[in-house]
Amino acid sequence: MSYDLVIGDYAYSSWSLRGWLLFEKFGIACDVTLLNFNSESSVAAQLRDFAPAKTVPTIRTPEGAIISESYAIAEDLADRHPEAGIWPSDPKHRAIARSISAEMHSGFMALRSACPMNLRTAFIWEEPDQAVLDDLARIEDIWAWARRECGTENEPWLFGSYSAADAMYAPVAMRIAGYGLPVSEAAQAYVEQHLNDHAFRRWRAMGMVNGEHLSRYDQPHPTREWPGPKPLAATVSEATPVNNHCPYSGKISTHMLELDGVVYGFCNAICRDKSIADPEAWPAFTELRQKLG
Repeated sequence: MSYDLVIGDYAYSSWSLRGWLLFEKFGIACDVTLLNFNSESSVAAQLRDFAPAKTVPTIRTPEGAIISESYAIAEDLADRHPEAGIWPSDPKHRAIARSISAEMHSGFMALRSACPMNLRTAFIWEEPDQAVLDDLARIEDIWAWARRECGTENEPWLFGSYSAADAMYAPVAMRIAGYGLPVSEAAQAYVEQHLNDHAFRRWRAMGMVNGEHLSRYDQPHPTREWPGPKPLAATVSEATPVNNHCPYSGKISTHMLELDGVVYGFCNAICRDKSIADPEAWPAFTELRQKLG
């Protein structure tokens, strides 16, 4: 069973993050096509091979159906992969997860408009608009309600195990983190769960090395360091690596990095640079480090 997934810029496309997480977190294989958000061609024009889609994320199913809404993608994948646990198995929990996910899909326009996702930097917004504060209050209310109803107040994710609801709210968590928005201790803990999630960290690492800085996402706020885990200090190297083959592709090592005094090889600049951006986020590289480091 083969899927095609089309996404936008890793650093800026919040909806693309949702679609990608639905594949990455639930172990569903797909072929990824990355659009250029800095192209003179519109997103719709770049999706001409996926008509009638005009937005990202978009998928093509094994039978050739085109789906270009994140919530619809979640439902379709859940139907096709019931063993993956995309929605909670308990009927009550599943109903609540779908309810709050649908609200995310259609709501919180003040937050989404005032705080576009930008994973390349973080901001200090000392006095958020009241409409944004109202959205935050509503988000906290439904997160807390879902946890109370499902008995998951002490669990890492909203419904215990990671679900489509968490994928839907991942960019919300990034907005809260990236703009330093005021939320309760419980909500902040959930935001930090996303920041520390290795799948999200892989997405952000790709955002740091793919694409260009897009000034239209700049904000009139002071900037600060990204609030997530500080990556290990890796650097580009020209020395001979300890491994002859790339840990991701298995191809011959031609591009190197150095970490903790050890030089590792990769098959191209992207494989190397995404590893430099966050070495601990990549299981294959972690395995290599444990074996040869």
